[in-house]
Amino acid sequence: MSSEIKTCQNCKQNFTIDPEDFAFYNKIKVPAPTWCPECRLQRRLNHRNERALYRRNCDLCASSIVSMCAPKLGFISYCQTCWYSDNWDAIQYGQNYDFLKPFFQQFFELQKKVPRINFYGTNNQNSNYANNSWNSKNIYLSISALDSEDIIYSRAVDKSINCIDCLHLTNSELCYECVDADKGYKSVELIESRNCIDSQFLFDSANCNNCFMSGNLRNKDYVIKNQQYTKETYQQEIKKFDIGSDALFLKLKNQFINLVKNSLHKYANIVKANGCTGDAISNSKNVENSFYVFDSENSKYCWRGHHLKDIYDANNLVHSEIVYEGNNVGFGAYNLKFITNVVTNVSDISYSDSCHSSSNLFACVGLRNKQYCILNKQYAKEEYEKLVPQIIEHMNSMPYIDKKGRIYKYGEFFPPELSPFAYNETIAQEYFPLSAEAAAKAGFNWKQPEERNIKIDLKSEDLPDHIKDVNDDIINKVIECQHQGKCNEQCTEAFKIIKPELDFYKKMNLPLPRLCPNCRHYQRLKQRNPLKLWKRQCQCSGTQSDNKIYQNTISHIHGDNHCENEFETTYSPERPEIVYCEKCYQQEVV
Repeated sequence: MSSEIKTCQNCKQNFTIDPEDFAFYNKIKVPAPTWCPECRLQRRLNHRNERALYRRNCDLCASSIVSMCAPKLGFISYCQTCWYSDNWDAIQYGQNYDFLKPFFQQFFELQKKVPRINFYGTNNQNSNYANNSWNSKNIYLSISALDSEDIIYSRAVDKSINCIDCLHLTNSELCYECVDADKGYKSVELIESRNCIDSQFLFDSANCNNCFMSGNLRNKDYVIKNQQYTKETYQQEIKKFDIGSDALFLKLKNQFINLVKNSLHKYANIVKANGCTGDAISNSKNVENSFYVFDSENSKYCWRGHHLKDIYDANNLVHSEIVYEGNNVGFGAYNLKFITNVVTNVSDISYSDSCHSSSNLFACVGLRNKQYCILNKQYAKEEYEKLVPQIIEHMNSMPYIDKKGRIYKYGEFFPPELSPFAYNETIAQEYFPLSAEAAAKAGFNWKQPEERNIKIDLKSEDLPDHIKDVNDDIINKVIECQHQGKCNEQCTEAFKIIKPELDFYKKMNLPLPRLCPNCRHYQRLKQRNPLKLWKRQCQCSGTQSDNKIYQNTISHIHGDNHCENEFETTYSPERPEIVYCEKCYQQEVV
């Protein structure tokens, strides 16, 4: 079978389906997609709310909880204790399949009836404000923390301890404002760096101790602005950079932005991997057009995954095999299609939401320890196997048509307009930002900001400049966010400083933040590349970079001629960064 070019039903742009893609679709018995990979990802992310949280009461025990479900939308929400208890059973909401209604209409009606959990995640201690976190302790307003402890205002932190305001951090301790870092200790502003100790403002550096404001370092100690110092002179010079001052810290952050721009950038962070394209991929084989995927094989169009095999179009998943169009999946998942929040020993499930420890489900919501169910109604095995093909045929003969005229037959993920969340409540807004008008035009729901009536105790400009001047009476005072809700970053307009947070700032000599946690998260996102690839040529022109900013330090294999290597990269052609191929980068940096 040869490649085939299709036109995306959503954005109307052409995309290619390769022979190996058709082989996968045939293997799992689904039709080829009608949406392009980028639109498919955006559609899935529109079903994942991480940061839009609401105070409400549990609809079973009436205790006060924080939930992903806005009270005014009509969804029932239970606290984790009640949702996992035996005090209710989602099977009681079962309904017959109606061949006079489109499938997705019936499924959404079921979603509105079945209670939803306030947060996803299990085996967490003292983590009442942790969403999509697992096996962790003392997680506060953080998302996707795995096997971690004492994590505050962070996202995607694995096996780490006592870290604040970090994004994609692993195996680290006492880290602040680090992005895409591994094995950091007592460090600040590490970007794409690993094995760094007592360091600040490092980009693409490895195995460094006591280094400051530098890029592309390897195996260095006592370096400031890429200049080598003795231990004694370093200790004297570093005193000039008192990062406990907010004014100086902001000045240094701006310098760091320029340093990153003028440093060398490897086309992609792909290590110990064969046949892989994308970014942030390691210990993997045949993983294509994917991002932040580790220890995986034979997968494509994936984002944030560990231990995957034969996966297409999925995000936020671990220990899974044969999954297509999945969001938030894992821990023993096998043969799943068109699912969201389906975890823990699950298999042979399609078009379902929030199901656990179950198998052979079709169009179910909130089931646990069940099998052979359709729309939460129990069937015998023979009845189930007879009815599912009839439903698939009905999905094709009576497809759901959304308000934009897009057609949803069998093989499509859930329509955007039927998401339990508004577009600007989900992480789709983080990676595919839209205005309210653009979201409406694209067929997404939008939530208008509510009147908060927050009583402000302190404006951000009235905070002490230096952490040494901050007293404990700052704890739990309401501080106005600098953005004042005028940005498009899920701004909460105000925030508080909690005691563990203040203790951390004092220990690390860091100034108080001036933005709310959500706005700070969006600033970190701006330091990362989009989940998209462009074809480019290496920018090494022989003895220097194309823009003449970077001078090569060694003769390359292509001599004075321009490097002819081409690659796929997350750096778009109009970006200012200096992007080298693997060989040119290795010759300069390693």
